[in-house]
Amino acid sequence: MSQFTETMYDNARRSVRAFITGEPDAPLRQSWLEVHERAARIAGGLAAAGVGPGDAVAVLAGAPVEIAPTAQGIWMRGASATMVHQPTPRTDLARWADETTAIIRMLAATAVVVSEPFLAAAPLLATLGVTVLTVEELLAHDPVRPVATDDDAIALLQLTSGSTGSPKAVQITHANIVANAEAMTAACDFDLDTDVIVSWLPCFHDMGMTGYLTVPMYFGAELVKVTPMDFLRDTLLWPRLIDKYRGTMTAAPNFAYTLLAKRLRRQATPGQFDLSSLRWALSGAEQVDPLDMEDLCAAGAPFGLRPGAMIPAYGMAETTVAVSFSPCGGGMVVDQVDAHLLSALHRAVPATKGNVRQLVSLGRPLDGMDIRVVDEDGSEVATRGVGVIEVRGAAVSAGYTTVAGFLSAQDELGWYDTGDLGYLTETGEIVVCGRLKDVIIMAGRNIYPTDIERAASRVGGVRAGCAVAVRLDAGLSRETFAVAVESTDFGDDDQVRRVQRQVAHEVFAEVDVRPRNVAVLAPGTIPKTASGKLRRAHALALVS
Repeated sequence: MSQFTETMYDNARRSVRAFITGEPDAPLRQSWLEVHERAARIAGGLAAAGVGPGDAVAVLAGAPVEIAPTAQGIWMRGASATMVHQPTPRTDLARWADETTAIIRMLAATAVVVSEPFLAAAPLLATLGVTVLTVEELLAHDPVRPVATDDDAIALLQLTSGSTGSPKAVQITHANIVANAEAMTAACDFDLDTDVIVSWLPCFHDMGMTGYLTVPMYFGAELVKVTPMDFLRDTLLWPRLIDKYRGTMTAAPNFAYTLLAKRLRRQATPGQFDLSSLRWALSGAEQVDPLDMEDLCAAGAPFGLRPGAMIPAYGMAETTVAVSFSPCGGGMVVDQVDAHLLSALHRAVPATKGNVRQLVSLGRPLDGMDIRVVDEDGSEVATRGVGVIEVRGAAVSAGYTTVAGFLSAQDELGWYDTGDLGYLTETGEIVVCGRLKDVIIMAGRNIYPTDIERAASRVGGVRAGCAVAVRLDAGLSRETFAVAVESTDFGDDDQVRRVQRQVAHEVFAEVDVRPRNVAVLAPGTIPKTASGKLRRAHALALVS
């Protein structure tokens, strides 16, 4: 038995903590032993369907109450689980069907497990020639004992963001999960007896599936789990659950905290929620904006939110979940650097006046995680030199499952190239400047899309988190860029012209270059990944 499965099953029998689902309409509190017993029945159904060690099982389910025992049941059979991206009201269903077909074929899935609200997709999936099972059918079987598993067995095949025409899935082993889980709990001072985790993060994303379902299930922690659709329907459900269950830990991308700040100001009154129990509010999965974090702290103060609870972090599926956390209780630390030297000389020189760029420190690497920053020749750069961030450690995946077979994620020395540009401070803290593939190069200067998008978002009428900078003329001697923003005023010509002028002005003030074009679009137009990240490459057609 692997350490991951043995520990998880043992903790299910010992833990007095619970898994709480079904909020806000039908809350259900289950012990982890009850989850384990349901998993054993699901494993029995999977065994009857011929699922065994080394098989891949795709899962299309919406409710955490079903996802947790399904995943554990898959691991009890020695198989790997893949959470398929879930369609939303904005999803192009024909495109989703094509992408899902490509994913299932790439995985060579033995079975697909389907549950509400996606049962209507079962006939489509059945045409792929794989066994389609429902959670309800699986639960009707007698329980079976878990098969033996090894530490190097694959537990999760985590789809990467934007897995579309050529999908790939990160291979996360049982040993990867244990290494990252142990390092994360040490870094956040996790206390099984007192900590309560509240999460709405999607289970098809690594932070939601691994960090905020698999790891709590592994330890038998107190976990309150709702769906992303619950959060989007009612953003204030999040603080209500933190208040109701005295939540101590939560996590979200930057955009969600921005949305929460707006809802607290517009729809809540001081005293309506008590957020003073929250000691750990991780911000990750996308670049952390210091102004957004300061805005949340200000909006949350009347509700007891402490600034020290905000924890900027760095991670990705290829490292299982986490690479670094900011120190517990320390709150956000901003590194102020000379913007011109950063873009022109690729050096992060501390500055307090002039054209200053504020970047958020993402903390020191977790135990067992090595970090280095390298230049375009692969040579390690000095402290505060900007280059590509590489990571190495026991939590780093060996590679990917792809249509063409296995693809290594590591070089011959075990280093994984994150594709992120950034630097290390004198104290070894990680600072990310942006994605290498998205950086716009103009006259030798690096211009980061996040700076452009932050400036565009300051304009009145631009929807929060709905501004995207698109790189144009990539690879030519002088690249340029365009900006697309969403606005509810997209149909008003006068307002469109105003937004275009003001966006161009704000962007020029931020990066000293004007965009070639500013497109004002209807809400819901800018393409995003299933987890809410901007798909900059896919936005090119919107501005050309």
